Amino acid sequence: MRIFFLTALASVTIASAAAAQDADIGRAHYQTHCATCHGLEGRGNGPMAGVLMIKPANLTELAAQNGGRFPLERVVKRIDGREPLVSHGSPMPVYGDYFDGRFDVPMPTGDGDPVLTSQPVVDLVAFLQELQRVE
Repeated sequence: MRIFFLTALASVTIASAAAAQDADIGRAHYQTHCATCHGLEGRGNGPMAGVLMIKPANLTELAAQNGGRFPLERVVKRIDGREPLVSHGSPMPVYGDYFDGRFDVPMPTGDGDPVLTSQPVVDLVAFLQELQRVE
């Protein structure tokens, strides 16, 4: 009975975290912190893209380049700095301090193990999921 209760509690916690995603807040974070390089539409053509040594990723194709599945855990860890990108030369990129911090919000990854991150990353990822190109 105790295991059932803990499993149910974990499921409610994860479901609550998924419901706590706010793509509108994520859009605001994106426009402030990401669009300069990745462009307003996420296609990697922002105003700074031309001066970067490595072209920014087209964020609308993350799922398409991953067999149709949004690479949630990889995206979260790149944004919050746990999986840094050499092309940025620093955490994602100079905004790392904003996106890192307490990893206290679980996001379901689809494989049963949630990834913990911060609320700003949860919201930003919700927006990035909306940007995905549908085939």
